[in-house]
Amino acid sequence: MSEKPKNRLDEQIDENLRRVYQSAVNEPVPDRFAQLLAQLRKSETDSEKSEADA
Repeated sequence: MSEKPKNRLDEQIDENLRRVYQSAVNEPVPDRFAQLLAQLRKSETDSEKSEADA
């Protein structure tokens, strides 16, 4: 199947969605999520160490 050419409205929607999502991508990770990621990494490291000791 061939795609039909995008009309101007579709192009504007695409541009606006890209603009919105790009600004979201550039936002910093919230502190709470960063803390949770750090805890997860630590628990994975601790788990790997305990498996190596076993």
